[in-house]
Amino acid sequence: KKNILHRGGLVLYAALRPASWLCVMGAVVETTWWGPHAMHVFRSTLDAARVLNPDAPVTCFRPHAADRAGRWFAANFPGKVLYAVKTNPDPLIIDSLYGAGIRMFDVASIAEIQLVKNRHPEARLAYMHPVKSRQSIERAYFEFGVRVFALDTQEELDKIVAATGNAKDLSLLVRVSVSNHHAELDLSKKFGAHFMDAIPLLLSTRQKADRLGVCFHVGSQCMNPAAFALAMEHAQRLATQAGVILDIMDVGGGFPAPYPDLEPPPLSDYMDVITQTFGNLSLGEGCELWCEPGRALSAEASSTLVRVTLRKGNTLYINDGAYGSLFDAGHLNFIFPMKAFRTEGDMATELAQFSLYGPTCDDMDHMKGPFYLPSDIGEGDFIEVGMTGAYGATMRTMFNGFYSEVGTIVRDEPMFSMYAETDEKESAAGNHA
Repeated sequence: KKNILHRGGLVLYAALRPASWLCVMGAVVETTWWGPHAMHVFRSTLDAARVLNPDAPVTCFRPHAADRAGRWFAANFPGKVLYAVKTNPDPLIIDSLYGAGIRMFDVASIAEIQLVKNRHPEARLAYMHPVKSRQSIERAYFEFGVRVFALDTQEELDKIVAATGNAKDLSLLVRVSVSNHHAELDLSKKFGAHFMDAIPLLLSTRQKADRLGVCFHVGSQCMNPAAFALAMEHAQRLATQAGVILDIMDVGGGFPAPYPDLEPPPLSDYMDVITQTFGNLSLGEGCELWCEPGRALSAEASSTLVRVTLRKGNTLYINDGAYGSLFDAGHLNFIFPMKAFRTEGDMATELAQFSLYGPTCDDMDHMKGPFYLPSDIGEGDFIEVGMTGAYGATMRTMFNGFYSEVGTIVRDEPMFSMYAETDEKESAAGNHA
C-alpha cells in the first residue's frame, strides 16, 4: 500500500512501507516511514501533544503547505524558481518542493549540493554564494555538474575560472548591491558589487561566461513589491553602462511570509510588479528571469511544539529558544504566531502578554515578544510556535545539550498563510464550474 500524504499525489518517501493506524486518546495516528525511520502522522498538533506527551521540542511538518507554496510559485512566477536551500534543508521540505515542480535550487555549500543531488540527481543547482573556496568550486563543477556560479569581485571571477579549468560552459551571475530599504532584515552589507565596481566586473565576466547574469537581494521579508522594480531597473542600468547583454536577471529572494506584526501585501502584487518591470526593461529576447524564494516557500511548512517548564510572573521558561528553533525570535525580535493548549481541560480565553526564556543557561536565550497567550498558562502546558519552517531547523545549535530532531507530520493548516485564500478561490471556482 502506498502512502500518499497530500493533494497532488506526491509520494514523499525514499523507501515506502505499509502505513499503519491506531487510535490513542481519541486521536487517529498514522505511522509512515521516512527512509528507514518511522514517523507519525497526526490530524493536528494537539493530537500530537496528546499522544506523544513530548518532553523535547517537536518539529511539526506540513508537507501539504510546502507543496501548496511550491505549486503557487511554479504557476505564478513568470520565470524560473530556485528554492534557497539554506532556509530549510530538511529532506521532507526538499522532496515536497521538488514534487511541486521546483526543479532548480539555490545552494550555498558543498553540503547543500550533496543533499539535493543525492535526493534528486536531475535537479539543476546554482552555487549562489558570492565567496567560495577553490576546492568547493572545483568539486561543484567536476563532481556534481554545477554550471551556475555567483560572484561579486574580480578575484572571485578569477578563482571560478581557474578552479573550473577555464571552462567554456559557465553561467556566471554578478551580484550587485541594491537598496534594502523596504526589508525587515538588511542583507546589503556583506555582498554585492557597488555601482562603480559592478560596471567593469560585468564587462570582465561577460568575456568569461557562456551566459551572463545579474543577481541581487532586496533584503529578507521585503514588505514593498516596488523594491523589486527599483532593483531590476538598477541592474539593467549597470548592464547598459557596461555595454553587455544579459542572459539572466535573477531577482533573488526576499518574498515575505506573514507574522502577527507583519502583514505583507499579497504575493500576486509582487508577481505583477516583477512581470511588468521585466517586460519594460531593454533586455535581449532570450534573457531569462529567475527568483530565489526561501522563507515564502518554507515558513508555513513546519511549526515547533514546545512545553512550558516554569512560569515566573509573565515570563515563561520553555524547552526551546534562541539557540534552537526560535533564533529569529531571540536575536531578530520576530513575533511568531503562537497557540497554547493543554492535553486535558480548557485554557482561559483571556490573553496576556508574555516574554519567553529558552532552556539554556545563557541570559541571551531570551525572546522578549510580547507573545499573547492564555492568562492561566503554566508548567506542563504546550505552545505551538508557527512559521518556524524558515530558518528554525537551520539555526539550531547543541548549546548545553539542548537539541532536538524529533519530528512528526501534521495535517492541519498553518496558523498563518499567504496561500490559503488562493486555495479557497481555486476550490470555489472548481465548484462553480
